[in-house]
Parts: sequence; structure tokens; C-alpha cells
Amino acid sequence: MALQQKKALSKTSKVRPSTGNAASTPQSQCLPSEIEVKYKMAECYTMLKQDKDAIAILDGIPSRQRTPKINMMLANLYKKAGQERSSVTSYKEVLRQCPLALDAILGLLSLSVKGAEVASMTMNVIQSIPNLDWLSMWIKAYAFVHTGDNTRAINTICSLEKKSLLRDNVDLLSSLADLYFRAGDNKNSILKFEQAQMLDPYLIKGMDVYGYLLARDGRLEDVENLGCRLFNISDQHAEPWVVSGCHSFYSKRYSRALYLGAKAIQLNSNSVQALLLKGAALRNMGRVQEAIIHFREAIRLAPCRLDCYEGLIDCYLASNSIREAMVMANNVYKTLGANAQTLTLLATVCLEDPVTQEKAKTLLDKALTQRPDYIKAVVKKAELLSREQKYEDGIALLRNALANQSDCVLHRILGDFLVAVSEYQEAMDQYSIALSLDPNDQKSLEGMQKMEKEESPTDATQEEDVDDMEGSGEEGDLEGSDSEAAQWADQEQWFGMQ
Repeated sequence: MALQQKKALSKTSKVRPSTGNAASTPQSQCLPSEIEVKYKMAECYTMLKQDKDAIAILDGIPSRQRTPKINMMLANLYKKAGQERSSVTSYKEVLRQCPLALDAILGLLSLSVKGAEVASMTMNVIQSIPNLDWLSMWIKAYAFVHTGDNTRAINTICSLEKKSLLRDNVDLLSSLADLYFRAGDNKNSILKFEQAQMLDPYLIKGMDVYGYLLARDGRLEDVENLGCRLFNISDQHAEPWVVSGCHSFYSKRYSRALYLGAKAIQLNSNSVQALLLKGAALRNMGRVQEAIIHFREAIRLAPCRLDCYEGLIDCYLASNSIREAMVMANNVYKTLGANAQTLTLLATVCLEDPVTQEKAKTLLDKALTQRPDYIKAVVKKAELLSREQKYEDGIALLRNALANQSDCVLHRILGDFLVAVSEYQEAMDQYSIALSLDPNDQKSLEGMQKMEKEESPTDATQEEDVDDMEGSGEEGDLEGSDSEAAQWADQEQWFGMQ
């Protein structure tokens, strides 16, 4: 309506006599520009999720008249719509006018534009303004982030964070926490998220990943408190809904987790964590084909995140599509490189096929050589040793992994192995430690309850157990302990476990 009124005023000013022109000039000067009004319309269309209309209204503005904020909005809309070339052009136009627009730099890097090319567009400003020497290293760090080189990205951001100008920078800490998460270092990831949260109590970005990590560690009370705090800040972001969804998922309320994940996606269709949450809930409810759709979308949005591929492969294995799972695991191995995580993922699929057991063993040995403390590799190697009934080797492996870290699942599996070699008292200790770390771990509780039924490890007791074996699954169900490890891996490989 405002634009129509503006047109009407323009027409009337043209037909007025020259004596009236002077009087109309102040009025026309007070009017907002047509470009500004169109920008406001585009904002409204975006809020209404009508992105095509928003693009159409901004496309109608001639290129030379587009301000940096218009180009920025266009770039983001093009990117969301999958029009990468147009998005790159718009981001570059923003940088041409505003060389220090960090969001435009991140936008270009996320669209696979080379870091050197992006840095060249800011070089003149870096050289002319003092105290900007950190910017080139910042661009280099995020170039590593977007190419999936987590190790070099972590090292570069750590060196940046030590600089006085960027010490305790919340954005850098959040990025570092996310990188540790992608690299499978959950302990450091949680520490960095906590540090960022202390510096900025109103921080929302990245809190969905933080909530997931807490839930995975069994800290459900902390997850609930985090969700409540985020809802008090804003319920119009995806993160609070994802955090609450994590709480529901790990409380085995999958229907509620599904609803909360869907709500998060409604608020932000590009939320990878929301897609993974919903996909995991669908999978655990037996709706595997629907889950596959969500994991594929997550991969499209975050092709460098291993947890997205893990969820999809887990679905393939759940539906006995081992061939598809093997193809996907091999693609991930080739695309993201041979690191402990990709080696373990490929080994996980190989374990499902009796023909490829030896290959799985080789892959897991390589993964553990690179990272002896990588929990998922340890779990899978323990599963393999259990199948071969090499319990002493399994116990040595688990003790070595637990020397420098404490994990509920590792303690529980160690308990299972100790039962296998009749070390009942120490097995009870391991189950107790596992439950102290995660009071909701049902399998540790079941192991402890079975142990409590053991009066003593005498021959008489063992004879009674043989009669009861089918019902209780005590010693005769040691292979069940192996499958428990596999089930744990299936349960936990849903969205960003390590």
C-alpha cells in the first residue's frame, strides 16, 4: 500500500504546476525510499517462510541500487534455496562494499570458495587498519572448518584464542566447542560450551549440541535445566526445542522427542541437530524410511559432519540394507579421509557381514593406533573380541581405554567381560561405577541385578544357573553382552555421538 501511495504521489507531483513543486519537495524528502520499503516487505515474507516472494521482491531492485544489507539478505535466501552461484555473487558484492562483513566471509567459505580468494578481498583493509592482523588467521581457521579439516581448524582457533584481542571471545569458543564435538572429543567440547555459556548467559547458538552431549552423558537433570533456561530466553529458536527433545529421547519418550524435533524444524528448517533428533526418534519408533529422509537432508546441509552419515548408515543396518550401508561408509571414508572416526564407521558396517570380519579388525586396529582413547572404536573392538571369546584381551583393551577417562558404557562392557572370566566382585564394582556415571543405564542395572542374585561363584551356584540360563541369561548369555555393545552403538549413533 505504501508503494502504491508513493506512485500516486509521484504522478500528482508531475502534473502539478511549477509553483507547487517547491512545496512538495520537503514532503518527498521525508518519504522512505522505495528500496527500503521493498526490503521491509522482503523481511516480512522471510518471517512468513515465503522465501520465493522475498527473493522476487529483492530481485526487482536494480543491482546498482542494492545496499549491502539487501545483498546480504539475497545471498542468504539464495543459499537456502540452493542457488549457490547467485549466493556467491551476492556475498562477494557485500564484501566489495563492506570488506569486514564476517558473516559474508563465512557465507562464501560455506559455499566452498577458497580461503585464499576470500582473504584477497579483505587484504587492503587488513593492511590499512591497525590491530586487524588476526583476521587473515580467522579466515584460515574457518576455511579449515568448512573443508572438514577439524584438527587444523582446532589448532588455528586455539592459537587465535590465545591472542589478547580475541581471548574469551564467545563466537570463537562456540566454534571450538563444535569442532571438538565433530572430532569426537566430547569432554573438551562440553568444557568449551560451558566456558562460552558462562561468558554469555543468553547464548543460544550451539546449545542444541551442548544439550545433546549432556543427555548422552546421562546428565538429564542438567539437560532439563538448560532447556528451561533457553525457553526463558526465547522459544522462537530451534535450540530450546532440540534440547528438550534430547531429554525426551534419552528418557525413551520417542513420540515426544519426535514432536519437539518437528517443532524445531518448523522454526528453523536448516537446523541439522533438529533433523538428527527427529530422524533418530523416527528410527527408534520403527519408521526407518522416514528417518532416512531426515538423515539425508542433514547430510545435504552438513556434508562434513560424520554424525549425519552415522545416522543414515544406522538406518540402513536396521533395515538389513548392508550393501547400501557399505557403499555409504566407503564414500564417507574417501570423502572425509582416513581418521579414527571414519575407520570405525567403516568397521561397524564390516562387522555386520561375516565375510568382512577380518577387514573390520584391521580397520579398528588402525583407528585405535591413531586414537587409543576413541570410545566408539574401543566398543567395537571389544564387541569383536567378545565374539571370538578373547575375554582377557578385551579386559586389557578396556582397562587401557579407561586409564585416562571414565565412560559409562566402557565400565559396563568391562563388567560383562569380567563376568565371563568369573571375576564377579570386580564386575559388580564396574557396574556400580557405570551406574554412578549414568543412573539411567538400564543394561548396567540389569548386570548388577544379575550379580546380586549370585550367592557365590561356587560350582553349585553355577549348576543352578545352567538350569536357569534361558530365563536369566547370566553366564550363558555372555554373547548377549556382545550384542548389548552393538545395541549401545546403534542406540547412540543417532546424532553426533562422538
